[in-house]
Amino acid sequence: MTQAKSPPPGGSGPDRSRMGPTRISTLVVAALAAAAVAWLLISTLYYSGIPRLPWLPVVTLAGLAVLEAYAAINTRGRIERKPGREPVNPLMVARFVVLAKASALAAAIFAGFYAGLTGWLFVETTRAALDDRPAAAGGLLASLALVGAALWLERSCRVPERPDDEREQDPRESRPGQR
Repeated sequence: MTQAKSPPPGGSGPDRSRMGPTRISTLVVAALAAAAVAWLLISTLYYSGIPRLPWLPVVTLAGLAVLEAYAAINTRGRIERKPGREPVNPLMVARFVVLAKASALAAAIFAGFYAGLTGWLFVETTRAALDDRPAAAGGLLASLALVGAALWLERSCRVPERPDDEREQDPRESRPGQR
């Protein structure tokens, strides 16, 4: 009993538009590009003319990370049908996957931006740069936490593998002589 292999993404066939898991390489490239842009922007602009870094984006990113981590725990328990949990709505899981993919990419861009900004602030010796270091480092940590929570939520939305004895037989396998 063998299973048919699906064609690679981007090929022809019914699986062509299938959405796959978020690639870490995509997140790393987005973060590196954002870090380079942040470094270039901040080094070409006169830094003392820019207002202090606000803490609101840091709190927002951290709050989103907490909410997505909670959604990951809750969704995983509902998918596994743990006692006391309602069955999961498949449409809600699909929405969580889209949210997780979008959050991971956005958080990677924020992490790259905050990494570039933080790196520049640690090179700069002015009083303004010293005052902005905590907010920039907090933004970097909150962004990384959101990347982790988003990837965890995406992974939690996967359907668990069933053992071979619980799997339903494929109707194509029950008809001998057909391929």
